[in-house]
Amino acid sequence: MSVVLVEKHPQKTDHLVDAIEVSGEQLERDFIRVPELIYRNDPNWIPPIDSEIAGIFDPSVNPYFNHGDAKRWVVVNASGNPVGRIAAFVNFEKIADGDLRVGGIGFFECVNDRRTAFLLFDAAIRWLVQTYRVDAVDGPVNFGENDKYWGLLIKGFTPASYGMNYNPPYYERLFEDYGFRIQYRQFTNYVSLLNPLPDRFRRIAERVTRQSRYTFKPFRYRDRDRYIKDFVRIYNQAWASFHNFRPMDEAVVRRSLREMRPVMEEDFIWFAYVDNKPAGLLVGVPDVNDILRYSGSRFNWWGRIKFIFYKYYKGFSSARVVIMGIVPEYQRHGLESGLVYHAFQEGKKRPRYRHVQLAWVGDFNDKMIAIHKAMGAVEDKQHATYRKKVEDLKN
Repeated sequence: MSVVLVEKHPQKTDHLVDAIEVSGEQLERDFIRVPELIYRNDPNWIPPIDSEIAGIFDPSVNPYFNHGDAKRWVVVNASGNPVGRIAAFVNFEKIADGDLRVGGIGFFECVNDRRTAFLLFDAAIRWLVQTYRVDAVDGPVNFGENDKYWGLLIKGFTPASYGMNYNPPYYERLFEDYGFRIQYRQFTNYVSLLNPLPDRFRRIAERVTRQSRYTFKPFRYRDRDRYIKDFVRIYNQAWASFHNFRPMDEAVVRRSLREMRPVMEEDFIWFAYVDNKPAGLLVGVPDVNDILRYSGSRFNWWGRIKFIFYKYYKGFSSARVVIMGIVPEYQRHGLESGLVYHAFQEGKKRPRYRHVQLAWVGDFNDKMIAIHKAMGAVEDKQHATYRKKVEDLKN
């Protein structure tokens, strides 16, 4: 399907076999092991938790299997070492994009070798085309929400925050040589907690918080049932106008809260109300990669002990805003300024925290880009979501 060029400095792949579909314990381990090979000499890489990655492909754990499907492959060399991996998935609720049927690929890791990369791309896309007749493939994306493992890093090759993709610079060339083209760019910005918010932003926030119609409340886990309902109501109204939107349900939010609870800072999660009606939300979380860099990816009993030790010995130095949204009816009221102001003030009360990374914002989201600029945010990273048309494989 594609012409393979010889790399100038390829990593050794010996004699490759074809991409092998993951089945059985050994291939499961190989799929998890691939990043260790790719990043073993990269001081910027912070491994994700092995069990979390495995859970994404477990139908008993990931609710996306209720309305989707997924497969995985690895390429192993003649020495028995895994040298590449990929996953392909389809979300039946989002497969339609206009006249196109779109599938996804993700969790791509590969040595610096086109032949290996193309074996992986071929296997994943062939399955999507033959099984679900897709017209296009997006990647790298997640078999889940887009706040984790979404997009290819193309700028800012520094240690990633939790759930954010990190990859070598040569991945961009592998994707583009295969025929993927950028669908949209994703900007990740950060705000320093060591500096005050810009005066204009602060004045707007203080004016909003003084108005009697507007109420700002921090999340409390003991009252989670009420806040979960408010979250779903706000989210489903705030994002309804976005392309290919599908409503959030309470089960997904409840599961996310359970996962967050061990490191949750309740005062980093804020809700805005107008005349007591849910109107906006901001969800901030500690960046657990501050600790995972020391505790490692194998979250067994020893890994958990190390995590707890470093959590209290070193603490967290950064936080992430993973979601912020305002119900359309209440946009342009300054509620986002009020939410940021309250969360920012709570962050400054904790001296170990030094900056906040804002959730990635797509180049199509002019409103949120403007809000980030008003906060004085500075660009930290760029990711890109790619798309490839696959007409040539459907014949």
